[in-house]
Amino acid sequence: MSQKVAVLGTGKIGEALLSGMIRAGWAPADLLVTARRPERAEELRTRHGVTPVTNAEAAKTADTLILTVKPQDMGTLVDELAPHVPADRLIISGAAGIPTSFFEERLTAGTPVVRVMTNTPALVDEAMSVISAGSHATEAHVAHAEEIFGAVGKTLRVPENQQDACTALSGSGPAYFFYLVEAMTDAGILLGLPRDKAHDLIVQSAIGAAVMLRDSGEHPVKLRENVTSPAGTTINAIRELENHGVRAALIAALEAARDRSRELASGKKD
Repeated sequence: MSQKVAVLGTGKIGEALLSGMIRAGWAPADLLVTARRPERAEELRTRHGVTPVTNAEAAKTADTLILTVKPQDMGTLVDELAPHVPADRLIISGAAGIPTSFFEERLTAGTPVVRVMTNTPALVDEAMSVISAGSHATEAHVAHAEEIFGAVGKTLRVPENQQDACTALSGSGPAYFFYLVEAMTDAGILLGLPRDKAHDLIVQSAIGAAVMLRDSGEHPVKLRENVTSPAGTTINAIRELENHGVRAALIAALEAARDRSRELASGKKD
């Protein structure tokens, strides 16, 4: 953990990663940050004790560069970094849709690149981070990325050709659950419950269900069947979900998210 790590374009996820690394044992003195606005950089210094630098300074001095800007801004950032990044720097990209080859073609030949897709539960140390190695990344490089992102949740290695699917499932995944909770809360209000009580009922049910999925070892179908009594309330609700095509809608939604990830890789912004 004595290596210097720089987080470039430090927004909410970048800051969550910084704070998680510090809790995991990284020294703030070994952590560098860049931000578009000077006041944001100073805020990070005050809050975490890290060192604000320019992108060029980060490229020259950090052993690992974590790029957390939006996909549409990544080309500009890499062009700025390219003259300053030696081949022994590890580049970790957190941008949806952008392949490791994008960086390998623009940086010094042989530069190791690791692609990571994390998600917003990094803010509460419950992220799902999916990691893929570029053509020049070694086992040590991937392990280092796992160590960094393991500070804010769980990590999983996948082949890079599965990254767009992982982005659709887990990168965007929290939003689907928030959307579902929003809809169920509205349903609770329709059924006569105050909003705060409906919210509490649904959130705790979601937490309990998630823990059962994680810890029981049971297939989700089995867990659902355990709640579904013959001619009971649950099976009537499930019938309505099937009648309204909820399963098909979810599949279509995830396909749309995957396709958008591919579009971002091609540089399409709209």
